[in-house]
Amino acid sequence: MNPEGNARLTGSVAALLFILLGMEGVTLLRIRNLLTLHVFIGMLLIPPVLIKICSTTYRFIHYYRGDPTYRTKGPPPVILRLLGPLLIATTVLMFASGVALLVLGSAWTQSMLFIHKASFVLWFGMMAIHVLGHLLDTARLAPRDWYHGTRRDVAGASARQWTLVIGVLGGILLGASFIGRVGPWLALFQHSGH
Repeated sequence: MNPEGNARLTGSVAALLFILLGMEGVTLLRIRNLLTLHVFIGMLLIPPVLIKICSTTYRFIHYYRGDPTYRTKGPPPVILRLLGPLLIATTVLMFASGVALLVLGSAWTQSMLFIHKASFVLWFGMMAIHVLGHLLDTARLAPRDWYHGTRRDVAGASARQWTLVIGVLGGILLGASFIGRVGPWLALFQHSGH
């Protein structure tokens, strides 16, 4: 994939993540009442997050392997390059601990909940810097494959669109498949009287 196609995919998925993560953030305001929605959106986020990690890793690898087209485009600003691996690590830890809370037994609840909350706090700070650092590029690039006038400028627009659509559909299926695992958590909240 050429740098412009990669940038468009990254921008489109970033815009999608911005919306979905905003929705997920709203569920935190009343997590006990919105836990089912929190889990559904969290699981829906996994495929788009993986697409974003893959697209940025692809750029990283091609840039540092010396691909001339990626070298000409240049690297992201230093702070974003330094934060990138840490952001990926906290993202993976946050999502993995969330999934673990749903699939592991109660013996793991305390440690997984601590990891989930701690990784969220670390992730949130880095994500805020990341979003601010890429906000203008995302706003510029995200719609290009979706507008008739600019989608033909770079080959592969349909493939990039289908990548996002399949990611969202996969996320919906993943979210729906985990809804049944929320019941024990809801019962725990009712039992604790909160």
